[in-house]
Amino acid sequence: MKHNYLNNVPLSEAKTIFFNHLKDAGFGCKTETVAVTDACGRVIKNAAYAVICSPHYNASAMDGIAVKSETTFGASEKTPVILAPGDYTVVDTGDPIPDGCDAVIMVEDLIELGDDKLQIISAVYPWQNVRQVGEDICMGDMIAPSGTKLTPSLCGALLAGGITEIEVIKKPLVGIIPTGDEIVAPTSNPGKGDIIEFNSTVFKGMLDSFGAEAKVYPITPDKKELIKAAVETALSECDIVLISAGSSAGRDDYTSEITASLGTVLVHGIAIKPGKPAVLGEAQGKPVIGIPGYPVSAIVIMDEIVGDVVSMYYGKERTEGETLKAVLSKKIVSSLKYTEYVRVSLGRIGGKLSASPLSRGAGVITSFTKADGVLLVPQDCEGIEAGEEVEIRLIRPLSEIENTLIITGSHDPLIDEVSDFLAKKGAPFRVCSTHVGSMGAIYAVRDGLAHMGGIHLLDTETGEYNKSYIEKYIPSGNAVAVKGVGRVQGLMVKKGNPLGIKEFSDIKNGRYVNRQRGAGTRILCDYLLEKNGILPDEISGYNNEEFTHTAVAALIAAGNADAGLGIYSAAKMYDLDFIPICNETYEFLIDKEYLDNPMVKAFLEVLYSDEFKARLNDMGGYMEG
Repeated sequence: MKHNYLNNVPLSEAKTIFFNHLKDAGFGCKTETVAVTDACGRVIKNAAYAVICSPHYNASAMDGIAVKSETTFGASEKTPVILAPGDYTVVDTGDPIPDGCDAVIMVEDLIELGDDKLQIISAVYPWQNVRQVGEDICMGDMIAPSGTKLTPSLCGALLAGGITEIEVIKKPLVGIIPTGDEIVAPTSNPGKGDIIEFNSTVFKGMLDSFGAEAKVYPITPDKKELIKAAVETALSECDIVLISAGSSAGRDDYTSEITASLGTVLVHGIAIKPGKPAVLGEAQGKPVIGIPGYPVSAIVIMDEIVGDVVSMYYGKERTEGETLKAVLSKKIVSSLKYTEYVRVSLGRIGGKLSASPLSRGAGVITSFTKADGVLLVPQDCEGIEAGEEVEIRLIRPLSEIENTLIITGSHDPLIDEVSDFLAKKGAPFRVCSTHVGSMGAIYAVRDGLAHMGGIHLLDTETGEYNKSYIEKYIPSGNAVAVKGVGRVQGLMVKKGNPLGIKEFSDIKNGRYVNRQRGAGTRILCDYLLEKNGILPDEISGYNNEEFTHTAVAALIAAGNADAGLGIYSAAKMYDLDFIPICNETYEFLIDKEYLDNPMVKAFLEVLYSDEFKARLNDMGGYMEG
């Protein structure tokens, strides 16, 4: 199994090496006039909802081997486990997980014994190193509300969600070469193992903002001679060449080798996360840049490297983006090996800006569509505590950030729906919501890091919702729970209920998918387990945690789990059977200081309107709060 190790060059050093070489090679300005016809910068009329999940199949998150996790249990340095060829399947990043397998062991953790036998000294748990269905986007999730101006990363998110249709100055021509056997053109009906090629759309939009024009070449399979021929063509036609994917260390990653054969590889591996596998090279006096295939990694390299290359082309230095100070709402743990780029959402709460970290996965493009800024965690820093003041590089204009209603806590699709109603009505502010569970809402509102938060916390002794938790964690009485909705919680199961699940105790008969600690649905689950005399260890999948109702539904629909607690509207969205368990009270916790806030009042007015009640009726499973 081939494994080429990368370097780990600090970003500033990598730039110095690269740009000094380009200067010596005579790289500089040319003039061309081309038309721009892509969708970036357009405004959509209606809300955009994902029609497929992303990923839409269980995909390997690493290069290595796919296994059934239970075959690795007990592996240690003293008791290594030996895997024979029939015990595993070799996979690369993005490959489908074979039937019967539920985890991936990284190639770095394998010891080759000969005769294709492999030794491991550490076990893997179910779904480790696997991107499960819907990890990034779940079918039915709102990707963008009405009236949104499409940004480059948002265009990519739309394509990742299966949406294929939606409503010059002299520039350097940049050739983009998408590579990969599994890459397919945008479609609403991809096959298993297909990965929708949307990076080039993201790149085109970013290049336009840099002042460059893009030429996207046909998708090139992972064959060295074909990729080399595509690079040679691009070098003859373009000023800058970008090779999308193939820059890492997998068996079909040829970017570094091809670049070296045509010119010079200057850097392969930058000490940043995400974005480490980038390749910086030169051929025929032109930059050749290998960009990682994961979309967030790709966006970081585009912003940090390619944007500067375009500025160099024009003979000028690129201006730094606006930065500001904000208070971190959640602790961040980082590695000493990299400078880490953490996307955050921002909002002004009282007199301070609050920064909430978004998902950090290299494949989660929605973390950029929702991001207001980027926090750089230095290479020599192990992390940052919640409540610390940090410096944020802005992505979105400060004027938009100042007019943002911050909602956190328990997930419910109705928040997105209210947001869309507000957008259609021309509200002068936007809604930013993060899903951190009901307890997360209590902490955020208590600590002044959100305007309001969704909660549905069951007091298992009284059967009452929310009140005792608010009294316990906010004894000052500075926050109140205002009317939300009643909603039905129950078990979501496959259409036709193949396991014949009739009541909660039946989850022992299948694979369960849980909600995260601190979520109201998780508290309900634990209460029902205790009520039925069931121990968590008796439930297969109890530790398999998701952050939204739609994520739970997506995994059940995909066959990754047999049952999970959730709300009826999520089950309906995925055409699942639903076994009602209880009616619950979903309320919004609001600091008393913000009860008269215009954004909060506008949100509640929509929530209580007859028009919105009709929408909730269509979604199903809601009632008067």
